[in-house]
Amino acid sequence: MVKVLLVEDELLLARIIKDSLESRGYEVVHAADGRQGLELFATQQPDILVLDVMMPQMDGFTLAAEIRRYNTAVPIIFLTARSQVEDVVKGFELGGNDYLRKPFSMEELIVRIKALLQRPAPGDAPPAENGIFQIGAYTFDPVKQVLAHPQEQIVLSHRESELLRHLCMHRNAVLERGVALRELWGDDSIFNARSMDVYITKIRRHLQHDSTVQIINVRGIGYKLIC
Repeated sequence: MVKVLLVEDELLLARIIKDSLESRGYEVVHAADGRQGLELFATQQPDILVLDVMMPQMDGFTLAAEIRRYNTAVPIIFLTARSQVEDVVKGFELGGNDYLRKPFSMEELIVRIKALLQRPAPGDAPPAENGIFQIGAYTFDPVKQVLAHPQEQIVLSHRESELLRHLCMHRNAVLERGVALRELWGDDSIFNARSMDVYITKIRRHLQHDSTVQIINVRGIGYKLIC
């Protein structure tokens, strides 16, 4: 049975989430604040965490940062009423794997939980046997340089294809900017870094039909493909 650690200070919402998940066969451990959540994480060893961002004692971001000091693998979903892009990016930078903006449906939360539990470990994202990557609703063939979606098929440039391939190989982990620049551009000069930023923007545009697929800029480090 999958064990979920739910850290949420809104008791009514926590009860709704707990009851809904338990009715679907999950075991749910609830903490009403971040400090209690940290204690329960140490003793309960959950399979996945669902963390509210705004909480007393210790907020969700601080809790996630503390947990990532000891465990880099357990999936973390943030629940937040915030809509600023900066807050979303901060959550991913601190080790979050996904987020839901309040209000949300229980069906959406369950889909996100299932998707995270089925993901390969960070950095362990080989292509299928035929060499094709699955990126959300997209399929990506790096040999043919084709990114396919039910709504369209895009023929990528060589540089776009190679950069996307590197992102796929580091899926759910950070592709370091310097590594990508040296491997694809030959050096990590400022000029080439700006060029890579342009290609990242192009790839984001190509992936825009699936909102669950994101390329996050991890400030000062590199990029992270979330899918």
